[in-house]
Amino acid sequence: MLLNDGSTEAPKLRVYLNLDNLVGLRADSRGPGPDAPDRNARLAADGFEGLQLTSTVPDPGRPALPFCGTGRLDLPTEADLLVKRHQDRGDQCLTLHVGRGLEDDDVVYRLVEALLTSSEKHRFPVFVETHRATITQDLWRTVRLAQKFPELRFNADFSHYYCGQEMVYGDWRAKLEFMRPIFDGVAFLHGRVASSGNMQMPVPTDWTKRDPADLPDYVGHFRDLWTHAMAGFLRRAKDGDVLIFAPELLGGIHSYARRFPDASGALIEETDRYAQALVLRDFARDCFSAALQTRD
Repeated sequence: MLLNDGSTEAPKLRVYLNLDNLVGLRADSRGPGPDAPDRNARLAADGFEGLQLTSTVPDPGRPALPFCGTGRLDLPTEADLLVKRHQDRGDQCLTLHVGRGLEDDDVVYRLVEALLTSSEKHRFPVFVETHRATITQDLWRTVRLAQKFPELRFNADFSHYYCGQEMVYGDWRAKLEFMRPIFDGVAFLHGRVASSGNMQMPVPTDWTKRDPADLPDYVGHFRDLWTHAMAGFLRRAKDGDVLIFAPELLGGIHSYARRFPDASGALIEETDRYAQALVLRDFARDCFSAALQTRD
């Protein structure tokens, strides 16, 4: 089940912001704090069309922007209550970490069946995140899940594959082809760019002005991944369907943002994560435009 806004408009991309992106920003960041009174107004002015609430920033206050949620599913018996709770809160959809990655196939299948049953029962979109230490931690198993459960929909965070499985090691094009069942199930995207050795890397702010050959390889690779995922969404989408792209750039406290010593020796994050979220906003819209060109 995809997110649908009830309109007769063509399938569209909407850019939300995962609110953990605002936690612990550098002192020189232009971004609002997660609890700033004018937070939503400032986000809307910067082109964000909604929010993803998190366990760190959970409150759905300031109702000027629509919102979606995140959660975790470890037992099949938890699925129905979890889905109903987010639906009752007013979330548009829910992205989930499912399992811990150590489950055998039978347990994995029962988890997926439970969340699909609950999603259908409540007519509420639920998307399984591709994430380390969950049932979708590797490409092989995730492709097999997509083939066994073609109705399964994903929140694609490809940084976990690109870094965690070192996707550049081997035939890049063959891996993109292998991933087609995942791309065809994408219904939500977390915006983070990785390198083969770091989970979170910056995209140059002047990426539109540079020759692609002068950009880091990972920039072109994530353009491939996101464009393929968006094309996969479009292959199955109908009028009114919405693909959410939500930058989720986490702080150095989580060992995501890289930190380097400043002139005084204090560790500061490599970039302003809010400024990077704005870069990814534009990068994603450019990828969606490219994906639209591939639509039949």
